[in-house]
Amino acid sequence: MDRTLKMGMVGGGPGAFIGEVHRKAARMDGGIELVAGAFDINPLKSKQMGREQYIDSKRAYPDYKTMIEKELKLPEGERIDFVSITVPNNWHFPIAKDFLEAGFHVMCEKPMTMDVKEALALEKIVEESKKVFGLMHNYTGYPMAKLAKDMVKQGDLGKILKVVVQYPQGWLIRPIEKEGQQQAAWRTDPKQSGAAGCMGDIGTHAANLAEYISGLKIKEISADLTTFIKGRRLDDDGNCLLRFNKGAKGLLHASQVSIGEENNIAIWVYGENKSLEWHQEHPNYLYVNQIDGPTEIWKRGNDYVGAKSEGAGRGTRLPFGHPEAFLEAFANNYCNFADCIRAKIERKKIDPLAKDFPGVKDGVRGMQFIEAVVKSSSKNARWTKMG
Repeated sequence: MDRTLKMGMVGGGPGAFIGEVHRKAARMDGGIELVAGAFDINPLKSKQMGREQYIDSKRAYPDYKTMIEKELKLPEGERIDFVSITVPNNWHFPIAKDFLEAGFHVMCEKPMTMDVKEALALEKIVEESKKVFGLMHNYTGYPMAKLAKDMVKQGDLGKILKVVVQYPQGWLIRPIEKEGQQQAAWRTDPKQSGAAGCMGDIGTHAANLAEYISGLKIKEISADLTTFIKGRRLDDDGNCLLRFNKGAKGLLHASQVSIGEENNIAIWVYGENKSLEWHQEHPNYLYVNQIDGPTEIWKRGNDYVGAKSEGAGRGTRLPFGHPEAFLEAFANNYCNFADCIRAKIERKKIDPLAKDFPGVKDGVRGMQFIEAVVKSSSKNARWTKMG
């Protein structure tokens, strides 16, 4: 293609955190240009964000339906190619549905929908539209997560016996949703967030990472959810036992009331021959343990990483010793997503490596995870099938 891909955004208005992350990540490699948006439910704030992003004032829309209508009137190559959806969860399904049916590709924040029924409906819409759909589980975008996945796939660990994954945070230890904190307010509101709080927000990341790296599927869950903060309507802590296919067992815990924790998502995968360990807060290192030998530390940016994992090599921008992290992981998912769109536009075969980003099927898995966790916890941690 001899042009940039044109990006639109729904959400990400003044005061929003994740919308700005998406904007920075999408533009990081120069192949995507933000040209339009319905950034806020308040039309004046949408216009304000349009000015801050140096967008043509006519393309800072008052709502997403107007955005679809007006963009369709523009010639191909000038109108948006795809939209990024960065609004609270209750809006994901209707917005994604409308853009897909209007002929636009979609990148959506997680969790994908409000329930499994919506997720399955959206999966069908994506298949019928033949458009590219991305779901932003950004932790799969880290090069060392990709290296870990390929080590497992290549059989380095042998048969997988156990997977332990965690995601503790501490930012909701006080009821800040009652003090007008925007990010806390919608995440603790079941009408906007869905059936789960902590488990929907970050537990889904942990479950997605566990399946991505291990190559296994969670089959059954025994979950214990707790709401520690008085008056809060959704869980702020959760602990799960997992049963994977192929006989593996696992543990998953997520918390937003663990004082001192920031974004400590980490994973341990134990096999018959070796084990591996990765920490998001120290993302440039992957630890590989042997039965009778020293711990190996694989370091991002070295040639041996790319030789072992093409995906990790593809997702690396800087030489060793120059840390890459959160924004770059987002950008890796955007790069792969964008390459798939370009191939679609040019009617070319999609590079298999470009397909390595979360999609609608991951979104369905996420909603099945939330449903199973909530159901299990409501029945005193009874083992519950997922999917």
